[in-house]
Amino acid sequence: MRMKKVMITAFLVLVVLMGKAQVQPTTVLLGSWSGKLNVGTVSLTLVLHLDQADGYVLITLDSPDQGAKGIGTFKEYLSDDSLAIKVENLGMTYRAKLKDGKLDGTFTQHGMSFPLVLARGDVEEAKRPQMPAQPYPYATEEVTFRNEADGATLAGTLTWPVGYDKSSKKKPVVVLLISGSGPQNRDEELFGHKPFLVIADYLARQGIASLRYDDRATGKSVGGELKNATSLDFMRDASAGLDFLRQQKKFSKVGLLGHSEGGLIAFLLGARKKTDFVVSLAGPGVKGDTLLAAQENRIMSLSGLPANMTVERYRQQKEVKENPWLKWFVDYDPTADIKSTRCPVFALNGDRDCQVIASQNLNAIRQLLPKSKKNLVKEYPGLNHLFQHCTTGLFLEYGQIEETISPEVLDDVAKWINGLK
Repeated sequence: MRMKKVMITAFLVLVVLMGKAQVQPTTVLLGSWSGKLNVGTVSLTLVLHLDQADGYVLITLDSPDQGAKGIGTFKEYLSDDSLAIKVENLGMTYRAKLKDGKLDGTFTQHGMSFPLVLARGDVEEAKRPQMPAQPYPYATEEVTFRNEADGATLAGTLTWPVGYDKSSKKKPVVVLLISGSGPQNRDEELFGHKPFLVIADYLARQGIASLRYDDRATGKSVGGELKNATSLDFMRDASAGLDFLRQQKKFSKVGLLGHSEGGLIAFLLGARKKTDFVVSLAGPGVKGDTLLAAQENRIMSLSGLPANMTVERYRQQKEVKENPWLKWFVDYDPTADIKSTRCPVFALNGDRDCQVIASQNLNAIRQLLPKSKKNLVKEYPGLNHLFQHCTTGLFLEYGQIEETISPEVLDDVAKWINGLK
């Protein structure tokens, strides 16, 4: 689950720090230098930029695999054949010397050191072969809908099926897409991937309409409390989206497709009989504190570190007590809502998901759902939290993988929805 405060314990947790770096007279090291930081099973791309500014050199760091760019560094030393920099907020240093045309050095963070060799040149733009290209073979419409209770106006894209004729009496099925945790745009964009755009495009080609929207106070959406918002607030946004679609009177069925926290929200609305069906992509099936403790242990284990987090220890963390979203989530148990969701449900997950562990959450959903021939619960081998084919499932791989979402998952979702007609 792409939690608002995922307990990421990998070795380089980068945030964009745009503070100015200390400058230095021009050096032959000017330009971009890139390479891979290898830490056990994890490989992370890093890019160092040395740019001339008024006769001096400004040094910044990128971590493309984490979507972080322009991280300011503090220069400890810089010459024509060596450098030493640090990012104090991250407890990070890098010291290197020019050797055979490459910067050969050591990366250190929080007392752990790893070799890091950087070669001249920036990284190539990541390939995203599934990204739809205009002109699309279907119509799209920019729309807004209102959550009056929270004062939020949500902006989104309504995608019509290929060949849709507005004058026809035949009404298509429509799906409202609900993103994972944290402020997301309508495409659920991350690391150059746009999974919701890919899903909407595929559904349209299979005769299914969709509405995807920018989260409150994100993109073109305005209003609505964000800082202290919990999943219940985001549920009201999604509920307003369902109401908007029903008011159009142009659709035969109005359903939900939620990813991660979006799956949780889909079950909240399913229990309230607001939706005609639910597609839960890696949605939670167990209590929040149990899910997050298992999440951290899986990430730690795959990173070669002791997996010793307990629910009790997790709940004692300062962040859990101070973050409103996290405080609500650790206490939330989806059992009652899943049991009360009597509309058709398709719940799916990948067996290499490190954030919502399939063996824990998918099995719980399977046991809790009311019996129905229309329900489907499926675990996909080799897929991560984004439903990409992967090696480890660690989040650092997300941006390195060209695939946005497994074609099998796209096909299964479309066939299941069309089978409800």
